[in-house]
Amino acid sequence: MASKRSTKKKGSVKRGAPKGMALLRDPTLNRGTGFTESQRDALGLRGLLPPRVHTQDEQVKRVHAQFRRLSNDLEKFVNLNSLHDRNEALYFRLISDNPDEMMPIIYTPVVGLACQNYGQIFQRPRGMFISARDRGRIESVLRNWPHRPVGIIVVTDGERILGLGDLGADGMGIPVGKLALYTACAGVHPNLCLPVMLDVGTDNESMLNDPFYIGIKQKRLRGRAYDNFVDEFLTAVQKVFPGTVVQFEDFATQHAFRLLKKYRDRICTFNDDIQGTAAVALAGVYSALRINGAKLADQKFLFLGAGEAATGICDLLSSAMAGQGLSANEARKRCWLVDSHGLVVKSRGDLAKHKLPYAHEHPALPDFLSAIEALKPTAIVGVAAVGGMFTREVLESMARINERPIVFALSNPTSKAECTAEQAYRWTGGRVIFACGSPFDPVTLNGKTFVPRQGNNSYIFPGLGLGAIASKARHITDEMFAAVAQTLAGQVTAADLAQGSIYPALTRIREVSAHIAAAVAEVAYARGLAATRRPKNVLAYVKSHMYDPHY
Repeated sequence: MASKRSTKKKGSVKRGAPKGMALLRDPTLNRGTGFTESQRDALGLRGLLPPRVHTQDEQVKRVHAQFRRLSNDLEKFVNLNSLHDRNEALYFRLISDNPDEMMPIIYTPVVGLACQNYGQIFQRPRGMFISARDRGRIESVLRNWPHRPVGIIVVTDGERILGLGDLGADGMGIPVGKLALYTACAGVHPNLCLPVMLDVGTDNESMLNDPFYIGIKQKRLRGRAYDNFVDEFLTAVQKVFPGTVVQFEDFATQHAFRLLKKYRDRICTFNDDIQGTAAVALAGVYSALRINGAKLADQKFLFLGAGEAATGICDLLSSAMAGQGLSANEARKRCWLVDSHGLVVKSRGDLAKHKLPYAHEHPALPDFLSAIEALKPTAIVGVAAVGGMFTREVLESMARINERPIVFALSNPTSKAECTAEQAYRWTGGRVIFACGSPFDPVTLNGKTFVPRQGNNSYIFPGLGLGAIASKARHITDEMFAAVAQTLAGQVTAADLAQGSIYPALTRIREVSAHIAAAVAEVAYARGLAATRRPKNVLAYVKSHMYDPHY
């Protein structure tokens, strides 16, 4: 298990390690002007660097100043990528020291813009591109990856990138960004992280006509050919990187549910859009109930959207409500969905399989506002990636029905947000309990300042992965997601709640992730799913596996 950087005496040389220019060109080893005098002598760097030695703190200040001088977010994204390509430790140190500023750039919302422009800003490949042309030889392709072991793979086929749709191979920015968060937020060693793009083509005509598009220019594989391709990939992963965690990311709904169902009991895998989103939403609900003093079993949830995120949240919510005494059927009846055709009800004959558990007996309703008026939910959750749908009428209706309405506008990027934080607070008279999918600035209303926080999966999946890797879990279970939701909510302080924040500050993300990792590992040990013995102190054990980006 790779963990922290070497603790050998400074200046010592690892046998067989690169020296000179080869060392400076290796971002996993390069420290730039941070190499000490003795290291420069031992590693053949004398004369290849400016003579002054800079501390890493000084280097962080310099690259941070360079970053802040840039005029737009896409330039900042490219700047951080360039730093990652030069000096990996400095890159992760900058992110870890400034999470509020850096995470929106390396992941949502800016990563969506980056993916839309990926072919134009492409400089250097990161991760692995497995294309439809590699069928029959995927195992040999995977063996080209230089690092062993691999602890976590984030894989996408680019068909449903955030709320932006089919971006094909240009969606590679998503697994790259996710894995950067594994390291920055939970200390998973970079060498354990492998981003993978399954390039099966794209049905996006603008991509097919783009001269800078980086993927194969063909329509998507469908049907048996697609399934066989994915199966060959996952079979090869188990041979080349046995025991690795596989995270499915941004697959289209028609694939996401069935792939998770097919493989979750065969390999160590999860779908972040279904299960990670569910866990972070449930944690937010737990925090919200600390504010309004209500019980989970008394809540009624109405979802704008009926895809993988919505039904994943419903599954975990109903399971948690059943744990508080409701029957499984009663719990499901407290979760309602609205899709593009209106309220999802049992009488509709056009329903996909994943919607059926939440299709209840009720007259058909045409839209979200009419569903609010009829059902009188205590909480609304937006996961449809249709911007502006939590209108003034919607929010005023929720405030009329509830003393403290719960409103989660979770779609991202920002252009897809159901409402802004300003709108949520202003149109409910400051009574809303709010979470967002994209970052918003604090809002001051009637002399009180509210600090909205993202219901971001980065609170969940990095710690989940760390716990699975540290315990060598054979599977990731629903019980683990329930445990991490409770753990995340438990990390929210009274001071957070007082300012309207239902998630912890990002400045605490590594500590929060360590506790989440410990919760995952505890379930793995308790259920006989771990390939390692339970240590005396699980929290200390998972912390010992956390990568430290300091030189």
